[in-house]
Amino acid sequence: MLTMEQIYRIRHLTKFEGKSLRSTAKITGHDFETVKKYSKMDDFNVPVKKKQVRPGKLTPYRDIVRQWLIDDLKAPHKQRHTARRVYDRLKEKYEEFDASDRSVRTLVAELKKDLNIEKKGYLPLEHPPGEAQADFGKARFIENGVTYDGFYLNLSFPYSNAGYTQLFKSENQECLLEGMKRIFEHIQGVPIVIWFDNMSTAVKKIKKQGKRDTTDGFMRFMMHYSFESNFCNANSGHEKGSVENKVGYHRRNLFVPIPEFDCLEDYNKQLLEKLDRDMCRDHYKGIGRIDELFATDTMSFGKLPEIPYEVVKYEYAKADNYGKVKFNTKIYSTSPKYAGKQVMLKVGAFDVEIMDMDYNHVIVHKRLYGSQNESMLWLPYLELLSKRPTALKYSGLLKELPSSLQSYLDSCDYDKKKEVLKIFSKMSSDTGMDNAIVAFETTLSYGRADADSIWSTYLRLTSEILPEVDIKVPETAPFISGYIPDIQQYDELIAPRGIY
Repeated sequence: MLTMEQIYRIRHLTKFEGKSLRSTAKITGHDFETVKKYSKMDDFNVPVKKKQVRPGKLTPYRDIVRQWLIDDLKAPHKQRHTARRVYDRLKEKYEEFDASDRSVRTLVAELKKDLNIEKKGYLPLEHPPGEAQADFGKARFIENGVTYDGFYLNLSFPYSNAGYTQLFKSENQECLLEGMKRIFEHIQGVPIVIWFDNMSTAVKKIKKQGKRDTTDGFMRFMMHYSFESNFCNANSGHEKGSVENKVGYHRRNLFVPIPEFDCLEDYNKQLLEKLDRDMCRDHYKGIGRIDELFATDTMSFGKLPEIPYEVVKYEYAKADNYGKVKFNTKIYSTSPKYAGKQVMLKVGAFDVEIMDMDYNHVIVHKRLYGSQNESMLWLPYLELLSKRPTALKYSGLLKELPSSLQSYLDSCDYDKKKEVLKIFSKMSSDTGMDNAIVAFETTLSYGRADADSIWSTYLRLTSEILPEVDIKVPETAPFISGYIPDIQQYDELIAPRGIY
């Protein structure tokens, strides 16, 4: 085959220099027929060459392997062909087989990809009124200036396309159950059946034939509210497609932009009310309004139990030498008197209550999530600090007090600081630390700093107005008319001194 330069010379000699074909053949040394071919050629586009596929060693076995993989779809996951098993079977079955292990792996991967292209068909599941589906979604939010990567529990009702959600800082069991409880109480009923995926907060173990071992806490909650639970097959999210869609709908319509608020529990109440209003629209299938369809849902709901369910779990913990306990890697304070002792933790979705072993209340903390690692409540420690006032400087309490109060305590000598801390402890114990701080700041603003003035201010701020007492006077009591003082008599007494 000639090069482009050789072809160009042939065409130049014949076209531009007027040479005959024979002369050109003699000059270039090419065959006459070759010169004739290229001189008359009129298409010089780059030819597109089809790739020649040579039959590979595995071509005769391609359909056989494909059938094996199709048959695998009826077998349990752990009893299906691996590429290595395909290679071994081909080698055992065909004496002439001489392909490499690598080429078999390539073929199996290619066939599996090809089989996955065939879209799976799903059975359309019909959900009667009164059924619900539950699932979590992820959403970031800001509470009191702190950012959390949280979770929102979604409960959707496939028949009506209604849905509710509650926002939490975790997707633990307490959050799951607390979210469902609050939605049940809001809608004043309980769905007869709720569909779940195989979340670890509800399912301990997946058994044969679709049976599940559920966690004790979930089972207890389910029995209390008398609903039936159905669990999707593994990797079958389409079986609860209603709530899958609702997760996205709630995220787009409720959590964009990132919500910011002061109290998560108050915000959750607002979400329920907002989603009530959201139902005042048409169903996407055009079969009616969502709120009207949801009314049909509610007719199939079960009743709320007479006894409210308390979503908590109890755990024992031993306090360290500082009276602190650890739960799920987070640290919570108790009281100095429980140092080295065992206490009971009553853990909910939002709070951790600490009790002694006789179930007497000690203190309640906000449950910690995310990057928050320790909650220190100083009220139980104030009495000890009043006995050891020098320790105040090295405690975290001083940093939590207002700057005016910090300066005042720094200026106190040992005895005065001891007296003031004793008063501070008593006030905090009676009506809370916030009231004690207000009493201190108010007194200091008056230019007074003695303990008696602080205590007097505290009593004035916290004492309630006494109600008028209706005294019944017996009939035998003599009648006393009202007395009006005569101011003129006092004028006469002071007049001789020249004041009148």
